[in-house]
Amino acid sequence: MSTPYPFTAIVGQDDLRLALLLNAVSPAVGGVLVRGEKGTAKSTAVRALSALMPDVEVVAGCRFSCDPAAPDPKCPDGPHEPGGGTARSARMVELPVGASEDRLVGALDIERALAEGVKAFEPGLLAAAHRGILYVDEVNLLHDHLVDLLLDAAAMGASYVEREGVSVRHAARFLLVGTMNPEEGELRPQLLDRFGLTVEVAASREPEQRVEVVRRRLAYDDDPAAFAARWADEEAAVRARIVAARKLLPSVRLGDGALRQIAATCAAFEVDGMRADIVMARTATALAAWAGRTDVLAEDVRQAALLALPHRRRRNPFDAPGLDEDKLDETLQEFGGDEDDDPDPDGPGGGGGQSPQDSGPDAPPPARAEDAPEPDGGSTGQPDAGDASAAARPGEASDDAEGRGGPGREQTAVRATEPFRTKTLTVPGLGEGAAGRRSRARTEHGRTTGARRPQGALTKLHLAATVQAAAPHQRARGRSGPGLVVRRDDLRQATREGREGNLVLFVVDASGSMAARQRMSAVKGAVLSLLLDAYQRRDKVGLITFRGSAADVALPPTSSVDAAAARLESLPTGGRTPLAAGLLKAHDVLRVERLRDAARRPLLVVVTDGRATGGPQPVELARRAARLHAAEGTASVVVDCESGPVRLGLAAQLAGDLGGTAVTLDELRADAIAGLVRDVRDVQGTKRRAA
Repeated sequence: MSTPYPFTAIVGQDDLRLALLLNAVSPAVGGVLVRGEKGTAKSTAVRALSALMPDVEVVAGCRFSCDPAAPDPKCPDGPHEPGGGTARSARMVELPVGASEDRLVGALDIERALAEGVKAFEPGLLAAAHRGILYVDEVNLLHDHLVDLLLDAAAMGASYVEREGVSVRHAARFLLVGTMNPEEGELRPQLLDRFGLTVEVAASREPEQRVEVVRRRLAYDDDPAAFAARWADEEAAVRARIVAARKLLPSVRLGDGALRQIAATCAAFEVDGMRADIVMARTATALAAWAGRTDVLAEDVRQAALLALPHRRRRNPFDAPGLDEDKLDETLQEFGGDEDDDPDPDGPGGGGGQSPQDSGPDAPPPARAEDAPEPDGGSTGQPDAGDASAAARPGEASDDAEGRGGPGREQTAVRATEPFRTKTLTVPGLGEGAAGRRSRARTEHGRTTGARRPQGALTKLHLAATVQAAAPHQRARGRSGPGLVVRRDDLRQATREGREGNLVLFVVDASGSMAARQRMSAVKGAVLSLLLDAYQRRDKVGLITFRGSAADVALPPTSSVDAAAARLESLPTGGRTPLAAGLLKAHDVLRVERLRDAARRPLLVVVTDGRATGGPQPVELARRAARLHAAEGTASVVVDCESGPVRLGLAAQLAGDLGGTAVTLDELRADAIAGLVRDVRDVQGTKRRAA
C-alpha cells in the first residue's frame, strides 16, 4: 500500500482541515462536502484523514465490521456473541462515479434465493465503509438515485436491500466526504442539505505559500516514506487529540443560550427545515470537544454557522453559496448566551475574540466563508441597430429606428428578466442516455415495460417472466420438492422506461436586431428560465452566440448550468445577424458531442427573431445550415423573439427548415393561456406522415 500524504503537511486549506477533523471527532455531524476548483488538494486531504482515524475493534470474520462490544443484532453474518474481537485500521472506501447500485448497496444471488430460499448476500461499498470513511470524488457527477441511496444510508445509519421479496438490512455508519468542482455541475439543493458541513477551497494567491506547496509535494514524490516520517510526530499528536476529543464529547454541555443562538441564526438566514439547527448543534459541540472544553461558547456557534449554513441558503442553482458575516455577528450578539452558559466575553456573542480551534497543537485557524459575490448589475444602455439595410423590409423599420447606431456598434450587457416556469420540451422517440428527467428512455429505474435475457450481470429481475421461462422444464429437471428448479438461462431482466437527461444546446442571437425594443432583457430571461429547467431535469447544456460576422461557443457542453447562466448574464449585443454561422457552429459542436457521448441525445434550442443578414445570400445559407440539422434528425425548437405589430414569421420558416417547431416567448411560459408548446415528437411525426 502506498504511503498517504500526511494530513498535517497540507499547506493552508484551514477550513477543509477543520471540517474533516470535526467529523472525525463526531461522525454524527453528517459529513462534509468539499467544493472547489481542480488541483486544490481536496482528494489529498480526504485520503490523508484516514491515517488519523483511530483503530476500530471488529468481530473476527464479520463482513460488516460489527463492534464486539455491541454487535448488531440484525447483522446478516450474525448473531455474534459479545466480547472478543480484533483491532484494525479504519477503512477509507472510495465510491467511483461509474459505480452501479449493486456495487454500492450489495447484491443478492437471485438464483439461489428463488431455488433455495437462501439470502446469499454479497456486501457492497456501504458495508465496507461501516465505521470508517466513505469518500465520493466528483459527487455531483453521480446518478441521482445513487446519491439518494448514499445519503439515506448516511442519515439512517443502515442500508436496506430489497429485491423481489428478499430483504437484507445491515448497519452503515460512516464519515461521508464528497468532493466536487462546481464548474462541472451542482448538486440539487435538497441533496446539498443532506451534507452536514460544506467548505469552499481555492488555491492560494500568496507566492510564498504556493512555493511551500510545491516544495513539500516534490519532497513527498521523491521519497514518500521519508517525507511521512518527518511528519510522524505531528500526525501522532493530531490522532491523540481526536481520541481525546471523542472521549470528551459526551461531557460537553450545550446550554439554552447556545441553543437560542443556533435557532436565531437559522431563522435569521431563512434556512429551510430543522436539519441546519441540528447540524449546527452537533458541530458546535464537536468544536468545544476539539478545543478541550466542556461548554459550548458563542464562538463555537459562530464557527458552526460558517460551516453548516452557506450551502443551505441556496434557493436555485444560480445563487452563490455564502454567508453575511456581519449579519451573523449581529444575530449572535442580539441572542447572546445567558449567565448559565458562561460565554466568552470576547467572543462574537460579546464582541469578538479568539476562535476555539486555535488552542492545542497544529490546530487550524478559523474557517471563513467567502461572501457571496454581488450580482453584476450591468447597464441597460441604449438599443443598437442590427442592420441598416433591414430598415426597408416590412416589420423591421420600427426596430431599427429605435436601435439606430450602425452594424458595428456594440451594446453593453443587459440584465435578464426574472426567470419563469417553462413548458416541457422533449426529444422524440425512446433513448438510452444518462438518467434524467426530460425525455423518454430505457433506464434502470422506472416503470417495467417488459423482459429480456440479461446481458451481463442480472440487476433487475422480472419475476413473472423468470417463472414463466422455468415452469415448462420442471419435470425434465427432476423437480421433486416444492422449490422451483431455476437455471441461469431462465432468468429474465426487467426492461424499464423512465426519463433521460439530454444535451440542450442553446444558439442565441445576440445581433443588433435583438437589442432593439430592449428585447434582449426578455430573451435572456427566457433562456435563463430554460437553463433552470435544464438544471432540474439533469441535462447537459451548451451555449453558442452569434453576432457581427461570426458565431462563438460561449460555453462548451457541460453539466454546470450556473456557468451557462453567468456567461449569458455578461453577453453583449450588437452588429449583424450571421444566423448561418450560428447553426453551423452548433452542427460542429453536436458532431463532436456525438463522438464523446453517443447515448445522450441533443435538443437544439435556437433563440432568434429569424432574420439573417451580412455576407452574400445570408438567408439561403441559413436555410442550408438548418437543413443539415434536419437531415441528421436533431430535435429542435425555435424560440421566436420577433416583436411589434407587424411580424414576418421568419422564425417559423427557420423551424420548418430545421424540422422542428417554433414557439413565441409568451407561449414558452408554462402558465400561458394562449398557445401550447407542442412536443417536438408530434411536429416531426406530422411531417413524416405528410411526406
